[in-house]
Amino acid sequence: MTYDIAATSRRCTRTGRQLQPGERHMVVLYDRDEKLVREDVSMEAWQTPPSDAFAWWQCKAPAVDANSRLIIDDGLVYDCFTRLEGQDEPQKVNFRYVLALWLLRKRRLKFEEVQKQSGSDWLMLREPRVKKMHRVLDPHLNEEAIAVAQQEVETMLRAA
Repeated sequence: MTYDIAATSRRCTRTGRQLQPGERHMVVLYDRDEKLVREDVSMEAWQTPPSDAFAWWQCKAPAVDANSRLIIDDGLVYDCFTRLEGQDEPQKVNFRYVLALWLLRKRRLKFEEVQKQSGSDWLMLREPRVKKMHRVLDPHLNEEAIAVAQQEVETMLRAA
């Protein structure tokens, strides 16, 4: 299953105002009919995270000619990872699993063990600095599904 996430429109969806290059604004993703829908919201129109939001984060509007290399904000990845904790919808479980793999690769999380419970495998991951443990369901994605999910994560981050 793939999710197309639109790139920034460079326009506040609530006020219609054009976002200026470098201007801080909020990005909100909604899960609507198994599609991730993006909304860019200017800081003056932002109040609180919507209760039905899949994820949200703050970013800067890109320059119009921004074709530069993608720089991934590990804090943003971690934020999305923690917000998805406890979600049981398959697409969110898959998304969180891939975010966990990303954070493992970046050494923001350390692998401790796999726990088996009710026929499911749970990765036990530790934050090295604060010793906090995270439990992540292993959805047993095949290589193709992981590649698709990684592309979705990259698309989301590029859209940031």
